[in-house]
Amino acid sequence: MRKKLMAANWKMNKTPDETRAYFREFLPMVAGHDRDEIVVCPPFVDLDAAITNVKGTLVAVGAQDLHWAKEGAYTGEICASMLVAIGVTHVIIGHSERRQYFGETDDMVNMKLKSAIESGLIPIVCVGEVLEEREAGLTEDVLRRQCLRALHAISGKKAGKLVIAYEPVWAIGTGKTATPDMAEDAHALIRNEAAKALGEDVAANLRILYGGSVKPDNVRDLMAQPDVDGALVGGASLDPKSFAAIVKY
Repeated sequence: MRKKLMAANWKMNKTPDETRAYFREFLPMVAGHDRDEIVVCPPFVDLDAAITNVKGTLVAVGAQDLHWAKEGAYTGEICASMLVAIGVTHVIIGHSERRQYFGETDDMVNMKLKSAIESGLIPIVCVGEVLEEREAGLTEDVLRRQCLRALHAISGKKAGKLVIAYEPVWAIGTGKTATPDMAEDAHALIRNEAAKALGEDVAANLRILYGGSVKPDNVRDLMAQPDVDGALVGGASLDPKSFAAIVKY
């Protein structure tokens, strides 16, 4: 059985003080919850406050991005070793907003994934189609291309901690959600592509999260699908009660 991973992506929200207040409310609500792994991914400036507050709990802290280089003249960027040094354990890579607003490509996702794996971080690699691609019947082609490019030259032996998140872009922040059957079809395809790239054993243990307007009232049906191994939660994770309800579905 793959242990589900419930991940919060705060995006560009909350100050350090707001982060501390969030965890004061959230942690008691999920205390002792070990059925699933829980990770919260706040902005870079909030990472220290988050890590300090989760010490001694079952909640982990992830970053929302990283640069692929080990160090260097990349103003404004953060590398894997910096994240590891402060206690970050997970990192989101290739989120659709990074692709849409900052020109992130499949090849950049691949380089970032290699850096995360080499540093020991648990990467959450995002893939998913936009509305025009789904309406044109291109969902499978898009997912295959994104998986193929993201996993290029990745060793199956080193990819044991890899997590993939399927996030249909048309469902992010829109209130629209893929039906459980749509999510299952996409996740099964991603697992099949992972098997080709990384091997059957790695793919069988690969956790594939669903992201796209996950809320307390739809999480149970999504999590009931055999290939859905958790959720990447955006807006609904900003409220501690809401995210706790999703975690404890």
